[in-house]
Amino acid sequence: MTPTATPTRREQILKEAARLFAERGFHGVGVDEIGAAVGISGPGLYRHFAGKDAMLAELLVGISEQLLEGGRQRTEAADRTAPEAVLDSLIAGHIDFALDDRPLITLHDRELDRLRDADRKRVRRLQRQYVELWVEAVRRLYPEFDEPAARATVHAVFGLLNSTPHLGRPGALPGRAGMSELLHRLARGAFAAGAGAPARG
Repeated sequence: MTPTATPTRREQILKEAARLFAERGFHGVGVDEIGAAVGISGPGLYRHFAGKDAMLAELLVGISEQLLEGGRQRTEAADRTAPEAVLDSLIAGHIDFALDDRPLITLHDRELDRLRDADRKRVRRLQRQYVELWVEAVRRLYPEFDEPAARATVHAVFGLLNSTPHLGRPGALPGRAGMSELLHRLARGAFAAGAGAPARG
């Protein structure tokens, strides 16, 4: 869906389900409440989803797929002869996710274990592939990193960027452009500091 496209009913349901699950927890939200949030009866949701479990799975698998595909597209679009451009593009894409999809970050932290084994394993597999995109980009820009150190630093940067749901009320923070710039500087600083650390083995 493009940013200007009208959301489909299914997309509206998923957006409200993510918001409600993040606010109250998966078991604290009923189908009727999700339906009311989008203006349809609770039973009407079953024309779109088999139930809450299916909504949660689509949310968490879906965002993992989007991050991986977006990362691949950004990597391909950036100048592969300029490693800095590749890493900067990956950081920018993840910051967009962190600022625009905060409920999904909260859902992942709290509710991932509620997925069926097959869906949870799929999420983990997609996440590992996404991490590897970053590890490759980091090691091309900072050859000082060995692979374990690069991977550990990538995870640390994800922790930093994904902390946005816990940073306080939006009004107490810089505007979106200011937050994006701040997070980008912090992420690049973390990679640079990690690459310059003396204890590399």
